[in-house]
Amino acid sequence: MGNWLVGGSSDLTSVPVHGLSDLTSVPAYKLEEFIYENLKPNKECLKLIDQDVDAISDFLQNSKIPVIRVAKGGSYGRETVLRDVSDGALVLYMGDIHTFQDQKNKQNYLISLIEQQLKTHKKYNNAENRGGGVLEILLSVQGQKIRLQLLPAFDPLSFGEEPDSRVYKELKRSMDQVKAKPGEFAVCFTTLQQQFFKEKPRRVKDLILLVKHWYQECQKKWRTSSSPQLEYALELLTVYAWEQGCQATDFNIAKGVRTVLELIRQSSQLCVYWTDNYNFDDETVRNTLLYQLRSQRPVILDPTDPTNNLGKDDGSWELLTEAAEAWLCCPSLNDVSPAPCWNVLPTSLFITPSHLLNSFIKDFLQPNKKFLEQIQKAVHIICEFLKEKCFQNSSTKVQKVVKGGSTAKGTALKDGSDADIVLFLSSLTSYESQKHKRSLFVQDIQEQLEIFQKTQELDVTFKTYNWKAPRVLSFNLKSKSLNESVDFDILPAYDALGPLYSGFTSRPGAYKELIELYISSDLRGGEFSSCFTELQRNFIESQPTKLKSLIRLVKYWYKQCERKMKQKPSLPPKYALELLTVYAWEQGSGMENFDIAEGFRTILDLIIKYQQLCIFWTVNYNFKDEPMRTFLLTQIQKKRPVILDPADPTGDVGGGDRWCWCLLACEAKKWLSSCCFQRPSSSWELEQRVQPWKVPVVQTPRSCGAQIYPTENWNPALG
Repeated sequence: MGNWLVGGSSDLTSVPVHGLSDLTSVPAYKLEEFIYENLKPNKECLKLIDQDVDAISDFLQNSKIPVIRVAKGGSYGRETVLRDVSDGALVLYMGDIHTFQDQKNKQNYLISLIEQQLKTHKKYNNAENRGGGVLEILLSVQGQKIRLQLLPAFDPLSFGEEPDSRVYKELKRSMDQVKAKPGEFAVCFTTLQQQFFKEKPRRVKDLILLVKHWYQECQKKWRTSSSPQLEYALELLTVYAWEQGCQATDFNIAKGVRTVLELIRQSSQLCVYWTDNYNFDDETVRNTLLYQLRSQRPVILDPTDPTNNLGKDDGSWELLTEAAEAWLCCPSLNDVSPAPCWNVLPTSLFITPSHLLNSFIKDFLQPNKKFLEQIQKAVHIICEFLKEKCFQNSSTKVQKVVKGGSTAKGTALKDGSDADIVLFLSSLTSYESQKHKRSLFVQDIQEQLEIFQKTQELDVTFKTYNWKAPRVLSFNLKSKSLNESVDFDILPAYDALGPLYSGFTSRPGAYKELIELYISSDLRGGEFSSCFTELQRNFIESQPTKLKSLIRLVKYWYKQCERKMKQKPSLPPKYALELLTVYAWEQGSGMENFDIAEGFRTILDLIIKYQQLCIFWTVNYNFKDEPMRTFLLTQIQKKRPVILDPADPTGDVGGGDRWCWCLLACEAKKWLSSCCFQRPSSSWELEQRVQPWKVPVVQTPRSCGAQIYPTENWNPALG
């Protein structure tokens, strides 16, 4: 990476690609074959070019020129070389370049010195000084060409693989001092760039070849020269699409290219960056990074140099957007309907300013209305089948069907939402019978539903289990016309509550039976929460619309944290964060029209204080009667965090040590520096941080209006 990105462009499109038809006419299922047959260079040719590059490297390191070490950059170093002709770089880290300023001052002299040295070599004496600190050699082996640039550079890493903030602070200081262009010293970080791409699967690089070839075809039609900077930006955009949408080593190429094209279509919102080598921790680096991220879109930051915005528009993005829309509309790429792509947002929540959070939720998190209508219709069909036909030849009857999950609560995300269908069966007459018989009913329901779905226009995919006694039947319901889906669970359950009248159960003994069973056995808390699905749903569904939007935002944040964690830790359930969000709003605002940023900030603050949390509600149970009072006092004295399910007093979704709250708390602390919590201002120095609402971390019986009298389980600290 380096000057070949910011100066001295080579017209790589001037060399024709022989035997290629128009890429947009290639059928989606043949794209992989197209890459292999037309775009991937011959391995033997690359090996011979490797030998040439190594020979040049050895020659220069053994000459009088003080070369300490070398790094390979450009498409050649990133292993994204296209067949026929491509760019590359050999970065020469020099012993007498001690600073970034040295590199700028000595660059032309060292280029001249390297050129003179190469002229003494019988094979590599055709190096061409292209000016601007660029010396180029054309390497050609059996038709495969690499325009190899030789670039003397300062080594800021001192042989280390991991840079620290001091390196980037010095970079910014030096750039200000010598008035360097953004990205002018990007060449110094070629080793990091090489490592960034080395870690990516070969299939991702094959997808990059396809995107680059498409771009070069566009350039031919426009009769313009290709931009190495824009090519590299498209490579990074492809990596971003894969990281955010897939992360699998084996994936569908057509789905991948559709995702990249969709992102290009949204170039006016595109803001892509990484924190692999730099982050928001250091103030100087953070300010540099935020300055870039606030630039006019599109923004695609070099993952090794925060000063280098490769998405900076030179007029090409409008043409690219039109070309992307044209290919996306081609029948060849739409071999199925809807043509699938990964769900990848064009921008990051972390860098979304506080005043744009409402738009972020509306644009990116709310499900498509048409999709919700389709899901509601499909769920109705399934529920009617379950009620009327699933058990028509059995003595078991469906007493009622209750819809739960985020879809029923009104908090579904655009992608990957969940929904529950709870079947209350007449044969399940107690909690104990539910525990012992539900697996048999799950198997029966699956057999019946598999037969039924063949007669319906429903795209249903069942998940298989290796459990001996499955508790739930899970399946995925996908729209036939939209790229959205919902994961469904069907749960057989005991009708512990009976009919609900205005929120009051006709069976007041339901909790008494549950608590007695819970105390007398080794049941885990929340074991029978499905019996209380209706109360859970009603508790969230009845909340204001804007509060549900905040819940969506928190759930999306949770998914981002989960994705970031390479090992899959046992994180708290999303339901715990839904309840925490409701609690934060009830205690901190209570207004239907509130500031989303303040609410989000408050929830992160509560997560950080997870070791103090004790939260509960008395909407469905309370402290008035024994044994509930004694049981609740025991529950709220458990190890924190304690977050009691408002529908099920045995369900502590805070869980104490059961889940890794510490990991979420660590992420929450990092997010406090997010743009989400900055008030807009005309000056960076004058910006103010969003403050959290004042919310108590401990809910007490007295704060709920309960009169608690001393008992053997009473703790005065509870109030």
